[in-house]
Amino acid sequence: MKVLSAQQMRELDRLTIDINNETSLDLMLRAATAFSQAFNKRWDEDTPVIVFAGPGNNGGDALAVARLLIDMGYDVSTYLFNPQHKLSADCATCKDQITSIPGVRFLEVHEQFEPPTLNEDMVIIDGLFGTGLNKPLTGGFASLAKFINAAPATVVAIDMPSGLMSENNQGNTPDTIVRADHTFTFQYPKLSLLLDGYAPYYGAVELLDIELASSAANDMSTRFQTIEAKDVVPLIKQRPATAHKGTFGTALLIAGQYGMAGAAILAAKACMHSGVGKVAVHTALKNNDILQIAVPEAIVVHDASATHITTTPSDLSAYSSIGVGPGIGTQSDTAAALEQLFAKAGSPMVVDADALNLLAHHRHLIAKLPQGSILTPHPGELQRIMGAASSPEALLQKALQLAEASSSYVVLKGHSTAICTPSGEAYFNTTGNAGMATAGAGDVLTGMLTSFLAQGYSPLSACIIGVYLHGRAGDKAEQNFGQHTLTASDIINHLHHAFKECTQGLAQHPFL
Repeated sequence: MKVLSAQQMRELDRLTIDINNETSLDLMLRAATAFSQAFNKRWDEDTPVIVFAGPGNNGGDALAVARLLIDMGYDVSTYLFNPQHKLSADCATCKDQITSIPGVRFLEVHEQFEPPTLNEDMVIIDGLFGTGLNKPLTGGFASLAKFINAAPATVVAIDMPSGLMSENNQGNTPDTIVRADHTFTFQYPKLSLLLDGYAPYYGAVELLDIELASSAANDMSTRFQTIEAKDVVPLIKQRPATAHKGTFGTALLIAGQYGMAGAAILAAKACMHSGVGKVAVHTALKNNDILQIAVPEAIVVHDASATHITTTPSDLSAYSSIGVGPGIGTQSDTAAALEQLFAKAGSPMVVDADALNLLAHHRHLIAKLPQGSILTPHPGELQRIMGAASSPEALLQKALQLAEASSSYVVLKGHSTAICTPSGEAYFNTTGNAGMATAGAGDVLTGMLTSFLAQGYSPLSACIIGVYLHGRAGDKAEQNFGQHTLTASDIINHLHHAFKECTQGLAQHPFL
């Protein structure tokens, strides 16, 4: 699904109105109806609701929501903040509609605001500002954002948390951005709602369909999009009935210095469980017994060293793909072995963990990466390679720069893992959960990606399928075990559920 800018969303609203021969007020009511219905699914009519509306069209949405919730039986108090005595036309119409309700609790604030008493049983609906904001909140609106953030009530944002800009918040003022617990955003995701660094402001995100014109959206170009089940299902190859293990390739994993055999085991198991024909693990000699026992399906290839990685196989022609990095360490002779590997490899490989740390310490190796390789850094690893990032947008930009400079695919791991391509696009994953923030989860992803490359998938397809199924397996594990006890092995043990979901029908799950 496309990630559209605030400007594109405004244009899409306009085109939808023209195509449907409707008014902007019709579209506003449709958005308010979708929001109210989603709200009603989460909070029952006994929940006291406080609506804070701004003077623009987001405020109009909020006033329409307040009126619809009153009709549903909610106890609603509505505050319209209009310090300049100037409302948008649709906001003014929505004001007239709600004030016509007998007994409605409505206050228009021009100068002095006497804050209501709020408690934890209440829900605040933030409808002050939406995607149109292009500068930090100041004055009374900044004070209001701080008041909301200090309240014990649950906060639900309409489209965007007020104060959070859709694409670029590098010059923003953090303490004047509303911190929403939930954000119901309209039709298409916004970039800021996909950047992990802004999660404290947007909370749980749900995408609401308000029937914007898909024909118009299809003509809009964007560098960013999200990955959903419908994008993954067509990419997964059928397995021929006459296939043999050679049909699905042989993966080589270079992993595990002595004491880090677990990283090699997790990567190897994940690789095997992702459809590859054969797996070989090049590892420190002392890891032999544990690997032979833990992963009997894998071939163990011994390094010349008993304790760490100092060599690579002399002949790589037997391997369809290579994954390197989990638990290999950062010794100088390991760096030399990595340089030899890059020189000998003739096709894209997966580079993770300590191999990324070696790139940071030996930057000349970046230029020697095989083109089309897949790098899988978490934010810390990326910044060790590319330098510190001052904001979530800057971090994403560094990932895009590394992808372009190395002609590789950079999988920036996080809640909404971003696959950055050499041509400057980014694909954001929509599966996964906080339980996957656990040791070894990255090793599992490395094994999966290496498996897909071995099976003949393109690097981009391997990334899209890999990150989606990795997250989806984590979601399945969470359903069984919860987040607190989830381990990397649980992700592997639930891969079959994720695969079956995508090979037997379209998966259904929330947007984020």
